[in-house]
Amino acid sequence: MPQRSAGLLIHRHIGGVFEFLLVHPGGPFWARKDEGAWSIPKGLIGDNEDELEAAKREAEEELGVAIDGDFRPLGSYRQPGGKIVVAWSVEADVDTNAIKSNMFTMEWPPKSGKMKAFPEVDRAGWFSLPEAGVKILKGQRAMLDDFLERRGAD
Repeated sequence: MPQRSAGLLIHRHIGGVFEFLLVHPGGPFWARKDEGAWSIPKGLIGDNEDELEAAKREAEEELGVAIDGDFRPLGSYRQPGGKIVVAWSVEADVDTNAIKSNMFTMEWPPKSGKMKAFPEVDRAGWFSLPEAGVKILKGQRAMLDDFLERRGAD
């Protein structure tokens, strides 16, 4: 069974334009990657954990702030590696300069025997639809389309 993650497509409406909050993964693997490297705040769903509660928990861990609002289901998205991401959209305004992510540790440099801590998310940003389409991971691009399709139906 594939791993399952849950996340939030956080958006705001400024001057008639939607902007989307994306996060850039921390750590040395992602340090020099930009286009196609950003993500919605998301993470693994715990055993017996409610999917929406997992999405809210993960967003809070990665941003350092609790997200509240009208959570609307977007769908389930199979990532190129096989993982399934279940996503909701929610309108919220987050100060991207004030995010405080949780940390993870890994051996760095490789085969050095030394453990180093890195933030799970090293930065966050607000992006217009065209910008978000370039920045977001390929496996998550459909979330933007689905969001706009659902907003058109409202």
